[in-house]
Amino acid sequence: MRVLLLLVGITPLVINLKKYKVMSKKVTFTILSISLLTVMAGAAVAPALGTIQQHFNNSPAILVKFIVSIPALFIIVVNLFFPIIIKYIRVRTLALLGLGLYVVSGMGAFFVENIIILLVLRALLGVSVGFIMPLSTGLLAYYNPLEKMAGLMGLSAAMNQIGGIVATLLAGFLATIDWNYSFLVYALGLVAIIFVVIYLPNEKLCNSDLSSGKSNNTFIIVKKFHPCIIGMLFCMGLFFVFVSNFAITERGVFSTMQITYLMMGVDIVAFIVGILFGEMIKIIPNYIKYMPPITFVVAFIILSFSIDLKAKIVALVLIGIANGVGIPYLNTIASIKGGKDSVNSVMPLISASLYLGQFLSPILVGLVSSFFPNDIRYAYKIAVIFSFVYFVQVFSTKKFYRLKSNDKER
Repeated sequence: MRVLLLLVGITPLVINLKKYKVMSKKVTFTILSISLLTVMAGAAVAPALGTIQQHFNNSPAILVKFIVSIPALFIIVVNLFFPIIIKYIRVRTLALLGLGLYVVSGMGAFFVENIIILLVLRALLGVSVGFIMPLSTGLLAYYNPLEKMAGLMGLSAAMNQIGGIVATLLAGFLATIDWNYSFLVYALGLVAIIFVVIYLPNEKLCNSDLSSGKSNNTFIIVKKFHPCIIGMLFCMGLFFVFVSNFAITERGVFSTMQITYLMMGVDIVAFIVGILFGEMIKIIPNYIKYMPPITFVVAFIILSFSIDLKAKIVALVLIGIANGVGIPYLNTIASIKGGKDSVNSVMPLISASLYLGQFLSPILVGLVSSFFPNDIRYAYKIAVIFSFVYFVQVFSTKKFYRLKSNDKER
């Protein structure tokens, strides 16, 4: 079944690569194979959090949640230095360095029993994803024409979700054996290593703006791209409210495998939306940006107050839609405005913002938990408030018109 899911997921990607007429299908597919891994930094072991919490029942609950979110902190740090790193290390070398560390640190957690050592390995996993995350999106803009960005960013998001689907299913299944078996899912990084060795060019990325010092100013980049950067912070932060709380709030209601299937369903919805994103943005270019905050609001209201299974499924579908639209939309806008320089200018900041949302999500939710005593669903109620703030933030972005090679957000 897992092999079938992977084939069903990859087939539309191959078809869409032909449709979008990318410059190099092998190189682009290799970049997309890296996208397969990035969501797994935190989300892969989320279905096993209940089991992991049981094993470490003598440790503070926040440390258990950090197993999901601590990689994000180190991804952020590496991303802030990424423009300097990519200036001196060739693309394939950096990709292999990141992927190698990804496999070693990810699977290494299988062998440890101490939660502190486990968190150290999760931090190293964050360093590895910090190397590969900007490559997974920025190289699409570097190697392909900008008019193809909406479709390709949709495919990148879809590949990301396929990684989530396969990893969530495997991690949930492995967690039924024992809590530490879920970390074996990071062996999937070996697949991307093979593609990178064979197909990814080992070149230095030349950036005229960077070499002249014009785009090396983080303040200037943030000022130019702040709607995308802030939007990504909200989008991923809200998604991780679901990721880091669903297995815990539904424990006792559903089995570990049932929770796994429900969370996997969110990734399936986001995958389908990612495949369709290129067409969606052509049909409703001016309104698609409102979909993520609106669907988040409705989803978290349902999860906050309803115990009905059908209502919960509707909420999970809406979360999948929000994630499936929000991430490729923001990446598309940023890559079009950043052009070929995206990989070593705006994309590291977009990536840092994405993972900052992951990292801050459990912290902010935990800080206000005292206002919701004895309410296991308090995190969802907090998310409703932040979803409304996200909706207001969307109005700070400018109108987005139909994509052509010379179109920009204006």
